[in-house]
Amino acid sequence: MKKLVHRWFDVWRKGNFQDIPVTDDFKHTSPYGTIEGKKEYLEVVEANREKFLGHTFEIHDEIYAENKGCIRYTARKDDFFLEVTEWHYLGDGGITEIVSYYNIEERRIDL
Repeated sequence: MKKLVHRWFDVWRKGNFQDIPVTDDFKHTSPYGTIEGKKEYLEVVEANREKFLGHTFEIHDEIYAENKGCIRYTARKDDFFLEVTEWHYLGDGGITEIVSYYNIEERRIDL
């Protein structure tokens, strides 16, 4: 599982998003909603290349079980950064699902 998750991040670092290690029935859930299907996910990425590509990733924490992993990381691009925690789920042939948690507000939350 860990190798597959690291491959996911390597593909994004290199910008080869067509090579993401996911299954055809891949599902991605984030604060923006859920995208169902690898084809549909790649279409969203293609239409928003400037938002998806060009990031670096600093992985802070990783916890793995046989068929799932939780990764906490910072994504950076220019002067933008995003703190993210994701659950990745493994199925036959690749990642079947990712559930992402992050703040989509333009500013920090004041406590």
